[in-house]
Amino acid sequence: MSRVISKSISLTPSLTCTHLRFLPFRTSSSTSSSSPPQFPRMAAESSPSSSPSAASAIDFLSLCHRLKTTKREGWVRRQVENPESIADHMYRMGLMALISADIPEINRDKCMKMAIVHDIAEAIVGDITPSDGIPKHEKSRRECEALEHMCKLLGGGPRAKEIADLWMEYEENSTPEAKIVKDFDKVEMILQALEYENEQGKDLEEFFQSTAGTVYLEP
Repeated sequence: MSRVISKSISLTPSLTCTHLRFLPFRTSSSTSSSSPPQFPRMAAESSPSSSPSAASAIDFLSLCHRLKTTKREGWVRRQVENPESIADHMYRMGLMALISADIPEINRDKCMKMAIVHDIAEAIVGDITPSDGIPKHEKSRRECEALEHMCKLLGGGPRAKEIADLWMEYEENSTPEAKIVKDFDKVEMILQALEYENEQGKDLEEFFQSTAGTVYLEP
């Protein structure tokens, strides 16, 4: 198809056998010339076991409940009825990773995990968008601080470290898996925009244009 995603595309189960193809991985030279924020690496704290305690797990999961109730701000600003939550968005990205075709040297399980934690800091900071006027470095600082708080709430240890490492890998766009999950992020947004256009008669062309030239579907 000639468009990034044609608005006439039928969202049917055939998507499950569609091979998702991405442009060659972007290098640092194709992004902003300013240096990306540096995120501190979290070391695994001493823990008597590899799993968090029941109490810390409940505290962590209760905080993550906000991801289910916080609506995606882009849709709210455009007065979409019953807009998706942050958790809705991450869940379908996880499904995209699950059904995607195998790609040599790409860890698909890692992609699934990254998809379900990439926006996890928004449980605290909310869905910050460019329309909020917050500089990118400040947004990154807030989210990094929120992530550290959530990992401490989980009790530290290897599970918290895994979440932190996946999140920061995505933020820094430092691996092939991170680059693919970032493209899943764009594809999921486009699919959601198309659904809102069909269901509610909205004109959400700006969401299609924002990803033009970066994401393709190959039948």
